[in-house]
Amino acid sequence: MAARWLKAESGARLFVIGILVGIPLAILIGRWIMSRDSSIEIHARIAEAGGFTPANLTAKVGEPIRLRLISDDVQHGFAIGQSDTPALDLPAGQMVETTLTFDRPGKYVFYCTRWCGLSHWRMRGTIEVKGEPAAQASAVSPLYFKLNIDLDDPHPAKNIPPQKPVAKSITNIPANFLTREYYLTHSPSDAFVETLHATSLPDDEIWNLVAFVWQANTTKEKLAQGQKLYAQNCAACHGESGKGDGVMAASLTKKDSSAQMEFGHNTKSPVDFTDSSQMLGASPALLQGKIIRGGMGTGMPYWGPIFTEEQTWALVDYLWTFQFEYVMHFRQLER
Repeated sequence: MAARWLKAESGARLFVIGILVGIPLAILIGRWIMSRDSSIEIHARIAEAGGFTPANLTAKVGEPIRLRLISDDVQHGFAIGQSDTPALDLPAGQMVETTLTFDRPGKYVFYCTRWCGLSHWRMRGTIEVKGEPAAQASAVSPLYFKLNIDLDDPHPAKNIPPQKPVAKSITNIPANFLTREYYLTHSPSDAFVETLHATSLPDDEIWNLVAFVWQANTTKEKLAQGQKLYAQNCAACHGESGKGDGVMAASLTKKDSSAQMEFGHNTKSPVDFTDSSQMLGASPALLQGKIIRGGMGTGMPYWGPIFTEEQTWALVDYLWTFQFEYVMHFRQLER
């Protein structure tokens, strides 16, 4: 009996010791695991309610950063500018997790990809990545900067076609007209004047030739890419047809609107891309600069840290379809 009692007492002591030691140990282990979890929780709200919180993050080159993204109100989106990382949808009230790893230092912009409110474009944040780059790359200045183009200088077209030009080729096109450099640095209006002096074609055929030159500098794939970018980022203000009549356009010039209070009471309406008097006086390099820098008194956001160079040029290519009818080696894209 005594042996049984001693055995039971010993078991009870071990049980009590296990509880006394196990509970604190479990707490310590739990805290250690939590300390090892480097996840950052980001809440998304419409810009008027705070936007992304927190909006400024830091990371190190080559080290993963885990994000837990939660939308507190409406559906938002999440994407990293100038990155191949796929955009994410953030349904209201749900958590979406993602892991990012950067191979270069710099300041990366993340932004909302869903039109969630009048100040949607203000939903942006930054991730400052520190460390040494995996491979050294030299910085390349945008073409508009190299050409010293004044983005605020008026650029009215010297000539305007009576109707939308249709891309058509002719024989004996001056060789310099077909170079990429010529396309990037000349406006359609400039090209019209130079062609007028170099040929004896009637005006309508010259405009068709200009449209052909512009068409020759893009591809079906680039136009499709540009069309997608336009629909996602531009159509809400500029309109699906490019007339500057998007669903958000009225709020930019409405008296005492958030845009008026932020940019001033002289805020202009979004640009009408179908207006030949303005568009045909602009070179592709000028449009590149306007997309990168934004502004121009319209409340247009800057897209420089968001679009890659390839995306910017694809968008520029697509904007010309509001002025020219492309019909050659690819079918006309449906709007």
